[in-house]
Amino acid sequence: MARRSRKQMTPAEKELWSALRRIAPEQAHFRKQAPLGPFIVDFASHAAKLVVELEGGAHNAPDVARSDARRRSWIEGRGYRVLRFRNEEVIKHAVTVARYIAAEATARMT
Repeated sequence: MARRSRKQMTPAEKELWSALRRIAPEQAHFRKQAPLGPFIVDFASHAAKLVVELEGGAHNAPDVARSDARRRSWIEGRGYRVLRFRNEEVIKHAVTVARYIAAEATARMT
């Protein structure tokens, strides 16, 4: 079996992780760089069936966009909701993004 490697967190991921840890409801239990089937997602709450992915400029490339679409389809096919945010948005508004994610997690757990 191939081993899935975890990558270093980007500055945007670090910002969001810090904000999520302060804001997200404890019962959502977000994990960073969480395995989900054949993928490693940036953040996941299995309790809320919520995945958060951050995107840099490479996600604009057609082949990456197609791969992202297949990945999203696979994840959503298992009942998860996928939220995507641009790195720049997270860097500028990490707390606002974390509040949005926390609200979505809370709504999905009720």
